Amino acid sequence: MSGTPGAEAGGAQVDAALARLGSCGPHHMLTLSLLALVYATNAVYNVNYVFAVEEVGYRCAATECAAPAEGWRNGTSLLRAGPERQCRCAHPSTGRDHACTHFIYDNPHSFVAEFSLACEEWKPPLVGTAHMLGNMVGLLLQGQISDRFGRKAAAVGAGGVGAALGLAKSWAPSFWPYVALEGLEAALGDAFSPIFMLSIEMVEKRRAVLYQMILLNCYTGGLVALPFVARAVPYWRSFLRLLYAPTLLILTYSFFLDESIRWLFSKGKREEAIKLIQKIARRNNVKVDDALLTKLEYGNDDSAPQMSDRRLLIKTFRSKIMLQRFAVCTAWWFTITLINYGMMISAVLIDGDKYLNFALLMLMDVPANLLCWLALARCRRRLPLIISFTLGGLFCILHSVLLNGGDGEDGAGAGYAWAGLALFMAFETLATFSYNIVYTYTSELFPTYTRNSLHALCASAGRLGALLAPQMPLLMTYWSGLPAMIFGVTSLASGALTLLMPETAGTRLPDTIREAENIGKNCPVEQEEQELKASGSPDSAARKA
Repeated sequence: MSGTPGAEAGGAQVDAALARLGSCGPHHMLTLSLLALVYATNAVYNVNYVFAVEEVGYRCAATECAAPAEGWRNGTSLLRAGPERQCRCAHPSTGRDHACTHFIYDNPHSFVAEFSLACEEWKPPLVGTAHMLGNMVGLLLQGQISDRFGRKAAAVGAGGVGAALGLAKSWAPSFWPYVALEGLEAALGDAFSPIFMLSIEMVEKRRAVLYQMILLNCYTGGLVALPFVARAVPYWRSFLRLLYAPTLLILTYSFFLDESIRWLFSKGKREEAIKLIQKIARRNNVKVDDALLTKLEYGNDDSAPQMSDRRLLIKTFRSKIMLQRFAVCTAWWFTITLINYGMMISAVLIDGDKYLNFALLMLMDVPANLLCWLALARCRRRLPLIISFTLGGLFCILHSVLLNGGDGEDGAGAGYAWAGLALFMAFETLATFSYNIVYTYTSELFPTYTRNSLHALCASAGRLGALLAPQMPLLMTYWSGLPAMIFGVTSLASGALTLLMPETAGTRLPDTIREAENIGKNCPVEQEEQELKASGSPDSAARKA
């Protein structure tokens, strides 16, 4: 069990070895570059359906049906309701209204046109929903594969499968096979989870935050580049082939990417871990003392009692405090996934150039990433999260009010379009900031032996919000400001729930349930250490857990 004295000593020695290897040597720069490609491409794969399955206008092909009027259904709103669609028309001689059976599409080579999806507005959003459902399953699946077979093996395997399924989507013969491939790609081809674990395990803890800031900006870079690729390659099949071809490079990571040292030690592969440390030391031109390597070989206590993952998880959930935290964290994840993915989808519905609008909105993630890095490195967790949730919710509700002002025929809201766009972009910054804080905050609230499992469970359960995100534009049929109002209310609710959570900044990561429950109770670290020493043995420490 990781909370035993032997394990703590082994963990401390691994931290010392990672610190000795440095964080800016040739080995780390090569690894960081390899990880950056996965971060950038993963961003693209998560939301490419926004452009691949874009909306197009259509009208009845019958000659007796007049073409609908040009323009949007809501010309003064910041968010447009979409292109004009004609599903029924009146015969000019009889005046009788009848349904159209054949259509003329504004773009005959679009996804909607090729799969004949006219007047079936519920179908295109299913692509995004299938992706999020697959992603929800993939979070749990990839986490288990990564823990069992290693970060490198999981990343290379998922990358290869993702490339194959992504390219297969571009040859899909009809709508439903495409939806199935979309879900399978998200579930089986997401290399982000093992790569994320590798990125935080390859350096000492204090450097991991900086690495995440760099890699998150690479993720943002992928999102910013996506609309320009979509504009340059408008045909959706060619667009997908161009996006997924680079993923094949991940197969070469078998030769260039090294396994996580921490994972090797956790699996008892000490000799392999020692050889990897020595290899990295030679690459970075540093020397690791033989005495430290000897301690690493015998740092862990193999005699410590072990429990199955299922029993540990059940034991954790028996704590009311842990159960409450899990519920709040799940609410956080629901909110941030609903808002972040909903904002990405809504970005292409902003009046104006949808490609430029999407790129500008995604650029707001850069200051959010920098602010998150500063908050994690210098400030606390709870207060910044409460502020970002609250301000973001207020901004979004105000934005929906501005949209409501533009719904009238007099165009009274048109003059407020610039203010609505500014609020929309400010909310995107705050939403990304909240997402990054929650990602770290969640991992600090639970004991070591169930930390990864509970983090994955919270993220997976919270993906219900991402499942609903593709449906948000459909609500604009009733009121153009309804999606923004929903985003605002859920953000305010999450901010209020954060008041129930303890502050984790300045505290060490808890190893046992008791330590996790004591977070925020002003229990001195020295007192905790004395209590742990008083246990006298690994068995008693396990009983305290």
